Formats: sequence, C-alpha cells, structure tokens
Amino acid sequence: MHDIETLAREVAHCRGLLALALRADALACERWLRVPGHVQPWQPTGCRVRAGQQYSVFAGGRIRWSRSNPDRHGGPSFHLWARVNPGGRCVNLSADTGTFTADVSGEIELGIYMGMWRDAFGTLATSHDRYARLSGELGCWLVVLRHAADAYLARLRAAAPAAFLAAELARLAAPVEPPHGWDYLLETGRADIFREAIGDGRRTIEIDARDDQGIITTPVDVPLSPATRLWWSWSADALPSTLAEDRTHTHDYIAIAAEFDDGRDLTWSWSAALSPGKSFACPVPAWSARETHLVARCGNPEPGKWYAETRAVHADVARTMGAPTTRIVRVWLIALSTFQHGVARARFRDIAFELGGRRTRVL
Repeated sequence: MHDIETLAREVAHCRGLLALALRADALACERWLRVPGHVQPWQPTGCRVRAGQQYSVFAGGRIRWSRSNPDRHGGPSFHLWARVNPGGRCVNLSADTGTFTADVSGEIELGIYMGMWRDAFGTLATSHDRYARLSGELGCWLVVLRHAADAYLARLRAAAPAAFLAAELARLAAPVEPPHGWDYLLETGRADIFREAIGDGRRTIEIDARDDQGIITTPVDVPLSPATRLWWSWSADALPSTLAEDRTHTHDYIAIAAEFDDGRDLTWSWSAALSPGKSFACPVPAWSARETHLVARCGNPEPGKWYAETRAVHADVARTMGAPTTRIVRVWLIALSTFQHGVARARFRDIAFELGGRRTRVL
C-alpha cells in the first residue's frame, strides 16, 4: 500500500514527464485529489466522461477507524468507490489501482464507503454519523483515458515508468474474475480473492484473501422446511484469525451462508477459537440486524485436508434467528481478513441442498 506522500511524489513525476511526452495527445482529464475519511460520499472531481469512456484511479493512504488503536484501518481497496453523476452505478477499487468504464455520461465522483449501500447508485443505507469517527485520507490520481485502457496505460508507463502504472497494467492483463454463475455482493464490493479451479476432477472455488474481504453470491430457489439440509466440503490452509471472531476488531473469518427471502442471512463459519454451535449477531454494527453467525467447525485446519459438512438449515435458523421464513434465495461464500490484516486461504466444493431425498447442486 502506498502512503500518500510517496504516491504524490510519483504522480508529480509522472505528470511532468507526461506533459513533455504526450503533448496534444495527453489525457482527456487528470486530477490529483485527497479524499478525507470523515467526509461523507460523494466528492466531485471536475473530470467528465462520456458513456463508454474509460478512466483509471491510482490511490494510496489509509482510513483510520479508531483514534486509540492504530492497527484498525483500511486502504483504497476497502474504502474507495467511484461513480459517474448523474445516474451512474458505483464501483470500487479491488486494489490500490482500478480502471472502469463509464456507464453514463457525467462527472466522476469519488467517495469513502463506510456502512452499507442502499442501492447500486451509492445511496447510503446507514447513518452518516459513522464518518465522524474516521480519520486519515486517501490520495487519488484520477486519469480519464482517450483510448483503450491497456494500450493507453502502456504508453503512459513508457513515458513515466511508475510502479503503480505497472501494477494496473498487470491487473488488466490478468483479471481475477468471479467464478462462473457467482457475483460479488454490492455491499462489500468487488475483490480479487475468489477463483474458480478444478481439484480432483471437481469444480472448486478457491479463496486467497490477504488483508482483503469479499462476498460472492449465487441465486437459488429452495424451500425452507424442517427437512431442508445444506451440504458442502471445505479445506483451509490458513484461517484469518487466531482469536474469537465475535468481536468487531477480530471479526476475520471464512464462511458459507444462506440468504432468506426476508433479506437476512445465516453464515456457517470455521472458527479458530469458538466452539461449534456458538451463535452470535454480526458484531459489525451495519450488519448486526441482517447477519447471524453460527460456528460449524472449530480449530486449526490440516492444510490440504477436506472436511464434509451437513446442516439442518431450518433447525439452525429457528435456534439462532427466530421463526424461519419460507425460502432460501441465495448462497454466499465469505472471506474476511481486513480487521487483523491477516491471510485467509481456503477452498469450497460440493455445495448442495437436499430436500425430500432430492439434491439441488449449487457447486
């Protein structure tokens, strides 16, 4: 992660070289901005784009969540989002760099995300008061491109060989797409931590989250009755926490979840320290009314070993969340390692629901 002053010096060097090297064919628009953590989204940039035009963002710095604990913070991939106003959908950086295609014409805006979105257009669903507790800022170089991003950024790097330009070119050359049939949950944004793979001839989803987070989902339509069971297998090389995950500052975990038709979800997690059967509301305030956690497995994994699980979903919901609803509408896979800045490495396969002797395969 770049600190702001280092990034600012590199950007200033690039801008000087670009002014000499590209002249009339320079960028359509570029801005250096500082985005404070305590300012509620969104911040205008003065750069306008046309629908279909690409723009890149290069960012550094960190947003601090606690004035008393310096270890609690997030960088651009945790906090920085962009949109085109009016009417554009919000998008997020999955690293310190990102390139996007404008979905509408208008002005690019940047914003710090803290809480939960109400919709895909960047309307907050949670209180703006959360921003008052934040400090720190992100430095951002916004570049609106005249040509296709990969070719144009290669020209920029030839003129100004900066590490962040090389990082974005590498990311564009080998994008990490979500597994087929799965999408990232809007509220947590896109990440580069889930990959599809084949292991032992079976379709597998791999997780590699290094100080990162993400949730992918796939739609299902499964009745929730006392006979509904969820099956899956998982393997872990590294759990992201060695401490109990039921507190905000240690809430790093891997899990599978079922989302119900009332919008709530139940996650079955692999805990480092909590006993199987332990349940608790999500300790992150924005999620506490929506998400309930239930420990399915405890203890350090044996790397490479697969563990098969089955859960009576209706009974788990009734015990931890109250009266069950009638249908399961999505399955989630979750990885979170941002609170303690650790590593989560795991794999999932053989996900299925069983009802009345009939299995519905999910993965």
